[in-house]
Amino acid sequence: MKKTVQVVGAVIENEHGEILCALRSNAMSLPNLWEFPGGKIEDGEKPEETLCREIHEELGCDIEVAQMVEDTTYDYGNIIVNLRTYLAKIVRGEPDAAEHAALVWIPRVSLKSLIWAPADIPAVEILSAERTETA
Repeated sequence: MKKTVQVVGAVIENEHGEILCALRSNAMSLPNLWEFPGGKIEDGEKPEETLCREIHEELGCDIEVAQMVEDTTYDYGNIIVNLRTYLAKIVRGEPDAAEHAALVWIPRVSLKSLIWAPADIPAVEILSAERTETA
């Protein structure tokens, strides 16, 4: 029986309608693929708590979590990942790529130009199809 890992990702949008995308480093599994930053849910944590903790640890900033974008389960062969993505905004600090190879702000319409980790793709599809409020 394969292990299922519960993870969360933050779809962090700025005031220009751009979304923060993180490039997985060579030290991570799935290197050089893009993802929404986040991490594994620890025992007893709510997904929103995990996101706040992980973004603080990974990017050095604080976020406010809003509604869920997508709940996806993807079988990577050796492990099954259940990824829940949530809209979020930065309330304190500036994101810094401490663990990732790079961070970029991308308009929603350009999200599909990046090569994403498979579990993140359904959220990318939803976000790409939505109109931003400022558009």
